[in-house]
Amino acid sequence: MSTAPLRTATQADLINYINEQAKKVQSMQATVDIDTSVGGEQKGTVTDYKQIRGYVLARKPLMLRMIGLMPIVRNKAFDMVSNGQNFKVWIPPKNRFVEGRNDYVSPNKQPSLENLRPQAIYEAILIPEIDSKNGEIAVMQSDYEQVLDAKRRPVMQPDYEIIVVKNGEKGAYLARKIIFGRTDLVPHQQLIYDQNGTLQTKVQYADYKDHNEIKFPAKIEIQRPQEEYDITLSIIKLELNQQMPDDKFALEQPPGAQVVRLDKENSQLNSPPSGQNNPQQQ
Repeated sequence: MSTAPLRTATQADLINYINEQAKKVQSMQATVDIDTSVGGEQKGTVTDYKQIRGYVLARKPLMLRMIGLMPIVRNKAFDMVSNGQNFKVWIPPKNRFVEGRNDYVSPNKQPSLENLRPQAIYEAILIPEIDSKNGEIAVMQSDYEQVLDAKRRPVMQPDYEIIVVKNGEKGAYLARKIIFGRTDLVPHQQLIYDQNGTLQTKVQYADYKDHNEIKFPAKIEIQRPQEEYDITLSIIKLELNQQMPDDKFALEQPPGAQVVRLDKENSQLNSPPSGQNNPQQQ
């Protein structure tokens, strides 16, 4: 067990912290180092993309763009955008452009950057407020989390957990958990579930920094167990609440790119490079 001194807070304190931080951050622009692992037990292989330099832009209510650059040469490894409902992903090394709905499950079961969904990254980076006006209910429980002590040894330490319940098509369900550390009273984890109770996203937050009275984590690890990918963002430079016009989130289809559209079940349209036959519906 940890012997670190613990701080105390009430349920109202933690809910107010979440909601106040959500209101304070309306946009962010960050230079980041990106570590990505794709694959795992289900897919059988793991592909790592280590120390990719990148940029993350987010603007409320739901806009996100993330660009990753290849090491050394700094060419684009990927470019993805989302408006909350739809997404686009451009992967220059594969000359592949993927677009569709955020809620569409890709038929591609192989480890691939194509399975990344920008909306999942947005929800992880900007913890949303608890929306009681739309029926969200938050309750608090005390539990334990594993942390590292001063000698970098894993120990158990008490935590606070805010559990958010929402109403869905099948009734009330656990939507997410926000886990607060007891030594600093800031979120250490966020767990996001679907309406069937399946864990969709696990986010870990570390190394908080102050930015004009706004605490923001310098390290964010996003795990998506169903798609089997893991993204760690290490923030090098961060600007909050800057003006961001719509063109910052515009991603056009490059000429000659192979296009995959994921709008409907089993809907896929491949566009060959210019000069070949017309695209065929698959």
